[in-house]
Amino acid sequence: MSLNTFGHVFRVTTWGESHGLALGATVDGCPPGVPVDEAFLQQWLDKRRPGLNKHTTQRKEADAVRILSGVFEGQTTGTPVQLMIENTDQRSRDYGDIAETFRPGHADITYHLKYGHRDYRGGGRSSARETAARVAAGGLARAALAELAPELQIKGYMTRMGEMEIDRTRFDWEAIDTNDFWMPDPQALPDWEAYLLSIRKGQNSVGAEIEICARGVPVGLGAPIYGKLDTDLAAACMSINAVKGVEIGEGMAAARLTGTANADEIFMGENGPEYSSNHAGGILGGISTGQDIVVRFAVKPTSSILTARKSIRTDGSATEVITKGRHDPCVGIRAVPVGEAMVACVVLDHLLLHRGQVGPGPRGVIG
Repeated sequence: MSLNTFGHVFRVTTWGESHGLALGATVDGCPPGVPVDEAFLQQWLDKRRPGLNKHTTQRKEADAVRILSGVFEGQTTGTPVQLMIENTDQRSRDYGDIAETFRPGHADITYHLKYGHRDYRGGGRSSARETAARVAAGGLARAALAELAPELQIKGYMTRMGEMEIDRTRFDWEAIDTNDFWMPDPQALPDWEAYLLSIRKGQNSVGAEIEICARGVPVGLGAPIYGKLDTDLAAACMSINAVKGVEIGEGMAAARLTGTANADEIFMGENGPEYSSNHAGGILGGISTGQDIVVRFAVKPTSSILTARKSIRTDGSATEVITKGRHDPCVGIRAVPVGEAMVACVVLDHLLLHRGQVGPGPRGVIG
């Protein structure tokens, strides 16, 4: 299987399967001299790890990351950084019944048709467990960004879960890290909990919408045409398991706007250009404006459910599938730190590209 790498300068290659001995990432292109240790990376993995709260899968994985290379005396050396996370709570027996059966909504059937051989234990490489490696790599990207762009903040949060949606008039940035849903509307928490409990009791699952906001992104990141910052952000988020749609800024809603409503007017402020609004999501012509970069993506409902679904076996015979195992009733909760990690990796990658092409800071001057 090829194409397990993303990035231009900051390049991340992930490896491993859901029920293998371990999974991880090899990161090439990280600048030297970045202070980082396993404890720093672990804080991000702890946000994503299974069993974090009662609303996620109860698979008990510590997701303890180990740095095997590329860091010496607490700093990156500029050589490839190898990150490894051992799998310690596999229950492969839960998947014996589907060895010859395709689960609806999963990659089982496409992997079988493409490769002719697949790891059916938890989905193998197609499992969302692979995202733990991305989060580890994203932690390394955050460490580098803290050195190169210390004002930059990346924060993800859920804005929708099935029929539930946040009230943006109550948006509270500080509340995001205080609840199980990474939600900026804490007043809605009881309703969200009751709703997800009803979904779980009904042996069902539900989709979600996640928004990632990057504040303090330097002006000038990205390149025209094929090197657009939003192109790479969209591709990175679309590569996350279960994601079926990505928006930048106003996104699909821009189709309902007029030009006068959508255009972000520009004014000269004390410290440079300022904008009346941010329909563009902080990116114009593929290049960052200095405003908040806003990326939004939708994840489908978890396909692993205890309600029977019709399917076929490898011999073509009809069957019904009930997916055993421990699964998230809403993958959106644990998709939040994954989205943050992917945005961190892309922003760092474009920051390094920008510095390599034009040097630090923007070249143009206004005023």
